[in-house]
Amino acid sequence: MIPKLKAYYDEKVAPALKEEFSLENTHQIPAIEKVVLNCHVGRYQADRKAAVEDAVAEIEKITGQKPSVVFAKKSVANFKVREGEAVGARVTLRKEMMWEFLDRFINVTAPNVRDFRGFSPKGFDGRGNFALGIPDQAIFPEIEIDKIKRQLGFDIIVVTSTNDNAQAKRLLDGLHFPFRENKKDADAA
Repeated sequence: MIPKLKAYYDEKVAPALKEEFSLENTHQIPAIEKVVLNCHVGRYQADRKAAVEDAVAEIEKITGQKPSVVFAKKSVANFKVREGEAVGARVTLRKEMMWEFLDRFINVTAPNVRDFRGFSPKGFDGRGNFALGIPDQAIFPEIEIDKIKRQLGFDIIVVTSTNDNAQAKRLLDGLHFPFRENKKDADAA
């Protein structure tokens, strides 16, 4: 079964982007390649091992895919980190899992954020990829608020097939990604 957001991309967004950017080849149309979720537990120094286990469990509930544990590459005395010590978790979503996660994130999770006005469009990296930070896992409906042991923040990176920020922004706009309006645009309206 094709995910709902993927079908919407194929039917509406891709043809519109092809026409808007005058692309001849269908492989030039901007597309989402993968979504990466990261969680770093650096501030929980006393019980870092338990915090990493919690991060793995929370990411697995949110994405439906088991994340891999991230280990420190080198020791840093100021951060009290030893080389080879577990410091976080990450998961890479592709294909159906990616589309399902994005659909839930755009339509269910983002509107659950208190006083949400949209994500800043400044999160593009210059290569067409968009990164945003989530300060608390409680916004995800898959997480039971009563069972949260510690507050964990997440980084979500949406990797696109284009190297142009404008094309990537139009792609995410077409998928109804909740971006914050620019003050200049709001004043002109």
